[in-house]
Amino acid sequence: MLIASNHQSWLDAPLLASLLPFPVLIVVSPDEYRGCLKWVLKAFPHVVIDQTEAFSVKRLARLIEKGTPVLVFPEGQPTRTGSLMKLYDTAALAALKVGAAILPVGIDGLAFSPFGAALGRRRGWERPEVWISVGRLERSSISADGSLKGRRRRAGWQMQVILQAVTASCAPPRTLFEAFLGTASRFGRRTPILEESGQSPKTYGDLVKTSLALGRLVARISRDRETVGVLMPNAAATVCLLLGLWAMGRVPAVLNFTAGRMGVRASCRAARVRLVITSRRFIAALEAQGIQLDLDYVEVAYLEDLKDRITLADKAWLLLRALPNPRMVTAPQDPTAPAVILFTSGSEGTPKGVVLSHAGILANVAQMRAVIDFTPVDKFLNALPMYHSYSLTACTIMPLVCGTRVLLYPTPLHYHVIPELAYARGCTFLFGTSTLLGHYARAAHSYDFYRVRVVVSGAEKLDDRVADMWLQKFGLHITEGYGTTECSPVLALNAPLAYKPRSVGRMLPNIEYRVVPVPGIANGGELHVRGPNVMLGHLFPEDPGVVKPPRSELGDGWYATGDVVEIDEEGFLSVVGRVKRFAKVAGEMVSLEAVERIARYASPDHEHAASVLVVNELGESTVLFTTDPKLNRTALLQAARRLGGHELAVARNIVPVGELPRLGSGKTDYVALQKLVAGALELSDLDRSDQAIVVSLRPLVAGPTGRGQGGR
Repeated sequence: MLIASNHQSWLDAPLLASLLPFPVLIVVSPDEYRGCLKWVLKAFPHVVIDQTEAFSVKRLARLIEKGTPVLVFPEGQPTRTGSLMKLYDTAALAALKVGAAILPVGIDGLAFSPFGAALGRRRGWERPEVWISVGRLERSSISADGSLKGRRRRAGWQMQVILQAVTASCAPPRTLFEAFLGTASRFGRRTPILEESGQSPKTYGDLVKTSLALGRLVARISRDRETVGVLMPNAAATVCLLLGLWAMGRVPAVLNFTAGRMGVRASCRAARVRLVITSRRFIAALEAQGIQLDLDYVEVAYLEDLKDRITLADKAWLLLRALPNPRMVTAPQDPTAPAVILFTSGSEGTPKGVVLSHAGILANVAQMRAVIDFTPVDKFLNALPMYHSYSLTACTIMPLVCGTRVLLYPTPLHYHVIPELAYARGCTFLFGTSTLLGHYARAAHSYDFYRVRVVVSGAEKLDDRVADMWLQKFGLHITEGYGTTECSPVLALNAPLAYKPRSVGRMLPNIEYRVVPVPGIANGGELHVRGPNVMLGHLFPEDPGVVKPPRSELGDGWYATGDVVEIDEEGFLSVVGRVKRFAKVAGEMVSLEAVERIARYASPDHEHAASVLVVNELGESTVLFTTDPKLNRTALLQAARRLGGHELAVARNIVPVGELPRLGSGKTDYVALQKLVAGALELSDLDRSDQAIVVSLRPLVAGPTGRGQGGR
């Protein structure tokens, strides 16, 4: 048996040797075998092996064959990031060579202790809270076919997957507020953690104090376990409000203020929201932008009014009881209970409520930490709205519970301000969508992102032109991720340990997945997933307050993402398109993503979006909305030939528009486009001369009599 563990500190080897219920032989590297560890290891059987040497595989294989379980750290050295680093394939090859079983072990809590080498602030010689997770025995499934180099690569990948899975399982069951308090205790309440533009940094202590105060005030006007609407911008006050609601056992429903009056009303009805907390200043800002929400159907509480209600008794409670021991005043909660309700973007239909649990969100954080490295030395720049799960989980909760600083900005649409903030505040992580990152790159100076080392794109497919622009102008590879709100949200990530251009990376650890064939689609299939990060269920406006758990054709607990994907032999996932975003043209299923990709290649400086036109008994046709008034089918056909695409993927109809309709998250509003196709276009002549359906479209302008006016 080979025991493989992640490596967080020089204390890992004696710690595991003391706790495992059977004797082990410890393998250490020459660099570690010095100083105090050398004398500590004299109490345990050990051997020094350099995993970079050519004969290390044979030496390790002979040791395994002797029968004593061998403990090895494939990283070779303690992590300097807190996450998994590069793994040497020596251990994987040795286990494959002798047919040994692999027992994975994960350690968490020692990386930022005085015994670790990770970058970050330490708190002296306090005893760290350490969690150890022991996985199931694994057998190598690598076949003996192929070259040695290929087997080495596959064995190393398998070891990486095994260790990532057990590392992501180390986190104990906690609520979000408990995880936040644990991180505050680990790094100290005086540690700066949250920044806002134009304001001084806020420490963990500031957030604890404000969140407990807000939680106490909101608890007076709400009921236990009640769903409370949150209508707030990207600000520190919003973070404290969410933490306070979690501390007092309330479930925040984060409302999408860009959904408009009807969207917010439907969301409140689906989640049965009675009370909405917002800010007078924020409502005034929305009204200045022409957004009228009219919240007369719910009770509204304003933060400015709540602050005026703080009494002397509240201050005494906060100083004498809550701050010394916050866990004494928080409501007891189940980590598997609902933590937050978010709402789908509505880009393809009516928004639905998505109920996420504390354990599910923290599981997704642990899954991301297992594949991407960040430390307390890093700083996240988050300008995305928190009503989007991408912003809430990956850009806000993850840095707060991992000790990484985060800079909040209220809007992602200030394209000249965001690059300047990244430059002036020394941000190292930047998050955005493909569209937003394209605007940032065009507006930025070539030195604005000199400190940025990771750029993450999500929520929409990454445009190849945007990726090339960032590489050429800033020398940065964009890390593309993929996920859904229902999965808390991240499912796959193109991480440094496993990166492949034009893919969204490999699936995160501890997620089961199946690719189910879709009739009419030759390549790939619909992705179904199951895992600890999957939602508790959906909420629908027509059935308020009733949580409908996920279920697909594979059974209970499985969630059908609605995305058509392909997964190659190395496990890298590529998104082909949405199941709903296919058109049946001339008997073939055509992806609207492919239609848009051809248009982007033909006209890279403009925006494009494709939709479906139903031509009654003749079937379906494709409609391309473009901001390029000169784009025609001849240019699209030439682009398709250069890309090697099928002629059926060339848009049958081209409609120039001034700009594409977009949601507040930056996604294209396909519902608005489909309404434009259905209500603002009239079917005219049909031409079958080239044995393809060519539809001429006549825009309609409503006249005084209600009839359509205007030419073709």
